[in-house]
Amino acid sequence: MDRNTHRTILVPLDHGVTSGPIEGLVDMERTVNAVAEGGANAVIGHLGLALHGHRGRGRDIGLILHLSASTSLGPDPNEKVLVNTVTNAVKMGADGVSMHVNIGAEKEADMLKDLGQIAVDCIEWGMPLLAMMYPRGRKVTDEHLVDHVKLAARVAAELGADVVKTVYTGDPETFREVTQGCPVPVVVAGGSKTDDRATFELIEGAMQGGAAGISIGRNAFQHPSPTEFLRAAALIVHEGNTAEDALQKLARSVKA
Repeated sequence: MDRNTHRTILVPLDHGVTSGPIEGLVDMERTVNAVAEGGANAVIGHLGLALHGHRGRGRDIGLILHLSASTSLGPDPNEKVLVNTVTNAVKMGADGVSMHVNIGAEKEADMLKDLGQIAVDCIEWGMPLLAMMYPRGRKVTDEHLVDHVKLAARVAAELGADVVKTVYTGDPETFREVTQGCPVPVVVAGGSKTDDRATFELIEGAMQGGAAGISIGRNAFQHPSPTEFLRAAALIVHEGNTAEDALQKLARSVKA
């Protein structure tokens, strides 16, 4: 969290396990440097990020080690399994850890059990825990439905997460139900790759709805100018400006 605004900009780079070396994640050191220059508070990634692509050069940036994984080729991509430990994250010098839980998935019970145990381990070591909580499964017809999202967020807080990442519900009013019903900070996910206006409007709406910041991956690291994109996003997150302000700043920066 930024010490002045108490808000945060996170950039998840854990997609290499899910989808492989996609655009923007081929040269991890270059990507980390670009988002750090843009003002990101931390990147999120697997063990390989710490070993091969984090803090190699440029500005310093926080490291959140992701502890769970699945691949797009697996029989059930919604089933996340633990692939790292809090103890190892401490040894690696991580600033925090994260894990992913899909509420409503076939293996929800196993993921909740893992979340509870990781939370207890984090308390033992004084390690901050970010829980990525998504409503996904047979009973979930719309993962952005406010009742589903606020349940997912609350579950994470109840089981010991320090920060929750979840999806946007579509408007500030319903997203406020999520943030008000969750006793720990909530950051909003960026979702699928889209255009700058849609992303900035999502950020603006989430911040109006009480979000503590953003956790945006593909719309940041796959942007033609990740550094300038994040500098523009920071206008909304840290300064309370509008999506239109961010678009204008981005246009000026890219043109220059």
